[in-house]
Amino acid sequence: MSQDYYDLLGVARTATGDEIKKAYRKLALKHHPDKNPGDKASEDKFKEVSLAYEVLGDPQKRAQYDQFGHDAFTRRRGGGGGGNGGFDPVDLFSQVFGGGAFDDLFGGGGRSAHGPQAGADLRYDLEIGFEEAVFGIEKSVVLPRQENCDSCKGTGCESGHEKRRCGKCGGSGQFTLSQGFFSVRQTCPACRGAGEIIEHPCRACRGQGLVQKKHTLQLRIPAGVDNGSRLRVSGEGETGRRGGPPGDLYVVLHVREHDFFRRQDDDLTCQITIPAPLAMMGGAIAVPTLGGAADLKIPAGTQSGATFRLREKGVPSVRGQGRGDLHIQLLVEIPAKLNSKQRDLLQAFANACDEDTFPLSRTSRQTAAKFMPASDGTP
Repeated sequence: MSQDYYDLLGVARTATGDEIKKAYRKLALKHHPDKNPGDKASEDKFKEVSLAYEVLGDPQKRAQYDQFGHDAFTRRRGGGGGGNGGFDPVDLFSQVFGGGAFDDLFGGGGRSAHGPQAGADLRYDLEIGFEEAVFGIEKSVVLPRQENCDSCKGTGCESGHEKRRCGKCGGSGQFTLSQGFFSVRQTCPACRGAGEIIEHPCRACRGQGLVQKKHTLQLRIPAGVDNGSRLRVSGEGETGRRGGPPGDLYVVLHVREHDFFRRQDDDLTCQITIPAPLAMMGGAIAVPTLGGAADLKIPAGTQSGATFRLREKGVPSVRGQGRGDLHIQLLVEIPAKLNSKQRDLLQAFANACDEDTFPLSRTSRQTAAKFMPASDGTP
């Protein structure tokens, strides 16, 4: 390779060791073969920057390179830039980034598979009533989940037996195949990445170490939750393997609708029908709320569809920030049938009315008249 090592890494000849390492890390991540599968140009670039860092990252080799240039290393590698001389760029990458670099950066499985593994998270769908969601409640639920086998205590081995280290991979869970310039890591087929072999598996769990159990859990549902709310219960998921932490439980709430109230965020709405005389003359009525009956004053002349608000009669905020309001829409009922006495009284009332008695009706008639044809038939 004839290109100058400093130019390859993009650093000055006076660069510090940290600057050289930083430049290499950036380029190695960009051109790593696992990140660019099938890209020969990136693969070659990865080899070049790795070889440059192997030299410039070592103070003694860097001094030789500064004095003799490429000749100091082509002779050492057998006179050609193509020989690897025992140099493995993948191994160098692992040394710089740490043993778990492939798993952390590319999901490749460089981390030991037989170490502690966290348990899986679980989802539980729970249906609750409308008022249970508003006021909060405690619920007892039965949760199916994977837990440690009682027979083998989670080891997966039959009583009196133990796991043995895998002889094929030496307990690492992986083995390395050398393919020319590269060394490729693969999951060990003998132990399937566990690093250990179970020769006498537990009959109760068939060597898994975990069995399906039913776990009873008390859930505290806070006041103010809504349909679709998700509660996280830490540590109540499935049991971890080989001493790993348990997963979490996510409870998704499904709230049944109320027969009377409707919810909009933390506010409630409802409709109440009142008789026409009450709307005309005004008065007071008792209206339902989730906390019991409340008095509502109705002013004289209230129109059908008018909405009134009762402050803080809605849903408590799940974040503890006060309470919503209750919005009541009034619908005015007109009697469908009248007896003779009612008809006579209503007729007397109608005779006593003038245009000012029903201003909205007068305005509506005036508006409609604008669109009526003229008496001569012209628009």
